[in-house]
Amino acid sequence: MAQLGGGNQPILIFPEGTDRLLGRDAQRVNITAGKLLAETVRTTLGPKGMDKMLVDSLGDIVVTNDGVTILKEMDIEHPAAKMLVEVAKTQEDEVGDGTTTAVIIAGELLKKAEGLLDQDIHPTVVANGYRQAAEKAQELLNLISFDADDRDTLMKVAMTAMTGKGSEAAREPLAELVVDAVRQVEEDGEVDTDNINIQRISGESVNESMIVNGVVVDKSRTDPGMPKQIEDAKIALVKYPIEVKDLETDAKISLTDPAQMQAFIENEEQMIKDMVDKIIASGANVLFCQKGIDDLAQHYLTRNGIYAIRRVKKSDMNRIEKATGAKVVTNLDDLKPEDLGEAGLVYEKKIFDEVLTFIEDCRDPKAVSLILRGSTKHVAEEIERAVEDAIGVVASTVEDKKVVAGGGAPEIAISKGLKEYADTISGREQLAVAAFAEALEIVPKTLAENAGLDSIDALVDLRAAHEKSFYIGLDVFAGDVVDMYQAGVVEPQRVKKQAIQSAAEATEMILRIDDVIATKGTGAAPDMEGMGGMPGGMPPMM
Repeated sequence: MAQLGGGNQPILIFPEGTDRLLGRDAQRVNITAGKLLAETVRTTLGPKGMDKMLVDSLGDIVVTNDGVTILKEMDIEHPAAKMLVEVAKTQEDEVGDGTTTAVIIAGELLKKAEGLLDQDIHPTVVANGYRQAAEKAQELLNLISFDADDRDTLMKVAMTAMTGKGSEAAREPLAELVVDAVRQVEEDGEVDTDNINIQRISGESVNESMIVNGVVVDKSRTDPGMPKQIEDAKIALVKYPIEVKDLETDAKISLTDPAQMQAFIENEEQMIKDMVDKIIASGANVLFCQKGIDDLAQHYLTRNGIYAIRRVKKSDMNRIEKATGAKVVTNLDDLKPEDLGEAGLVYEKKIFDEVLTFIEDCRDPKAVSLILRGSTKHVAEEIERAVEDAIGVVASTVEDKKVVAGGGAPEIAISKGLKEYADTISGREQLAVAAFAEALEIVPKTLAENAGLDSIDALVDLRAAHEKSFYIGLDVFAGDVVDMYQAGVVEPQRVKKQAIQSAAEATEMILRIDDVIATKGTGAAPDMEGMGGMPGGMPPMM
């Protein structure tokens, strides 16, 4: 609630129960929220990062060190913290990896900004300085990147993304699968990762994972009497239901004698038989239907030796289309032999407790499937998350053909360049650029801390080594600074580019907020009572 006016008569302009934070109080609370969120995921960074166990209200458990998964699973309430969650989600959508990096850079930028605000530097000046620094950082990133998209580099990129995650024990064979999958679906230098289907199955070790040169659909035949295996498959993809449609309007049919009833039933049966006849006439021996298939239609399909699956997901239909060359038809009258896709083999197979349909031996499939195994459900889920990250970074490398060294090397190199750039700027923005440079050092510092190393010694050694080469990063296993490119630790340029850009923009937006007005009772407002005068005060986040 806020009020205006003098004397004894206040004028209310907000509803009763509205919380409001103004000026420095609003900035302090928002900054603290961002810092706390970054601290939450910070311990998961790097090859020696630890995992988080998240338990929801239903008791379901997620064990992961994937930054965006942690943030999605947490029930975050504070609006400023939600803005940093969006940073992680954007990073995940754009690149697939580097979500933790993006959030901890944003948290450190907010922390450094707090120090500048305490020196009475205006938030707009800090925001402008950060924007200049982010633009310069992109220039510096281009200078320290190198061109590469050969198989060896793609393998290194994939293994770097999976190091420190649940899949690390089998990262080399998994990297082989990922690189093969991405290269298979590449079209004209672009990779649509939706064309890589991942089937996660518990049981067996991760080493039993495999790639299918085609598509795997997590459905079985609609009728056990249908053939279990079809060679030289001619595949029809149908959106139209193979059943008699219900009337869209209420209607009554009056039948005056049993013969009419019999004729009505026979007519329905004939309609279904005609649909199946059209499928048979096209030459199809495999049918994937996005809608339902009537029991009678299943009978006719079975009698004609056709392998059929109903209620196939739209995403699976798209992948089958890409893999086999089939065309999805919405009307059975339009189904022609040239609309059919081709595959050497279509068969049903049970793996552990999952019954799957395999479409293999496609001529030049632009969609593939990965079957990932894990000893338990939670292990398999974490392996899937690691493989998804690897697919994202390999796809980014194939598209951009630019990579950087890992192990904190890019952050130190950009930080060094920004400090030199800051000396060329006049005005208070210079302090913001210098603060941005220092904030980037949080990445190698966190890598060192998570590995149990002395972070100050690590930063000093890295700064000294970067006088000679910007490939030098922190080897957390050896506890020393080494040439990361020679060590095979490389990352796509896009991971760093997106992380720095989105962290800077989110921080700038948060710094510009000087008034937080939250209406209670909507479920969206954090509890801010008493926060105004509490130094370091923080609304509950979870």
